[in-house]
Amino acid sequence: MDDLDPTNHTIRLGKQPHPGPMDPASWSALERCLAQRADQGTDNPHVIVTKITESGRAAASTAYVSHLLDPCGVPPQTLRCTRLTDLVNTLDPKLVAAALGMDPEGVMIYLADHVDLARLPDLQSR
Repeated sequence: MDDLDPTNHTIRLGKQPHPGPMDPASWSALERCLAQRADQGTDNPHVIVTKITESGRAAASTAYVSHLLDPCGVPPQTLRCTRLTDLVNTLDPKLVAAALGMDPEGVMIYLADHVDLARLPDLQSR
């Protein structure tokens, strides 16, 4: 919770030296998690709090988060890749890498098979 900045819509992930901006869809999902957390009235410092973790300080398990997506049939890795692909193709890949604490080369694979037609010269004028 201490790593969130609601005013600037930024979050510090892990050991990143600087907070990174969140896109509107991710911030909206985060707000829903925070609303549920507020309803629980917990002192747990984590964003996602379960019935088991609400009385302590432990994070929700990876298995818990994975099983939340079971009814959708979407594994967390697919969700992550889809989100990264959207971010990298709509924003500057270097900014996405910096915001997520990744190497720029690591996000470049998400640009595969993407052509930004607005950056191509007008081929019909030839």
